Amino acid sequence: MPSFKISGVVPPVVTPDNPDFSVDVASFERLINRMLGAGVDGLFFLGSTGEVAFANDAHRGQIVREGIRITAGRVPVLVGCIDTETDRVIEHAKRARELGADAIVATAPFYALGGLAEVEEHFRILHEEIDLPILAYDIPVCVHTKIPWKLALKLGEDGVIAGVKDSSGDDAGFRYLVQENEKAGHPLSLLTGHEIVVDGAYLSGADGSVPGLANVIPEPYVEQYKAYRAGNWSRVRELQNQINEVSHIFDVTTGVQGYAGGVGAFKTALNLMGIFDHDTMPRPVKSLAGANREAIRKVLVDTGVITE
Repeated sequence: MPSFKISGVVPPVVTPDNPDFSVDVASFERLINRMLGAGVDGLFFLGSTGEVAFANDAHRGQIVREGIRITAGRVPVLVGCIDTETDRVIEHAKRARELGADAIVATAPFYALGGLAEVEEHFRILHEEIDLPILAYDIPVCVHTKIPWKLALKLGEDGVIAGVKDSSGDDAGFRYLVQENEKAGHPLSLLTGHEIVVDGAYLSGADGSVPGLANVIPEPYVEQYKAYRAGNWSRVRELQNQINEVSHIFDVTTGVQGYAGGVGAFKTALNLMGIFDHDTMPRPVKSLAGANREAIRKVLVDTGVITE
């Protein structure tokens, strides 16, 4: 398999749903075309932000099918193939390949398998049985297993994985991985999933970012990456500060937590911006309403994302 490299801004795409929980295709088109128009470098469907944990197989298929159709080859498409064990991941990956994915993203197995020997074997089996590049998704808060940087690098040097999407919160581990990856000839594309500190990841030498907030404000992330490549560090930091003012949509709500306050804030913002027709959340999560919705509106107005 040819070497797969990806860099730049690769948003994890929010999934807009109709009230009947089918994909709201018109809203999906507006969202995807807006991010592509802003100059993003790839799209990641069925990440945590894209409701992979809530989507049954039919819904996953609809998300990927419509997402790839709308993207129409303009940028590489990554598809999350995330499940509890290896064989289920392989099933998802085969469908993603049939639908036209350029690469897949997989976590460590979870629920019952957490040993590092099993994690390594999981990725090696995926590599053997899936004819697509694989990015390891390091998100221990959800799967309860951290992929150590030494293991990630070993898998990269062996050609098992093509990259890492790091949402671990382990800044020291990510820094080591970037440094050792460079020493090894850069076998891995290394992307940070921490949208609030992308500037720090770029200072470490990350290849790009996977910021959920780019669904709402793609332009500053694209400009930030360009400033990084140009070595304009003051602009990189300035843009991060601007981005972080909008990120307060996450912390102005009350009485909600986790997915309801995170992806729920994205959907509320996109609905207020006129990009999403609905702010439907997957069951059993409720859409934000009342004072929470107005608090998000105020952040968007105060930061100039929308007008009154």
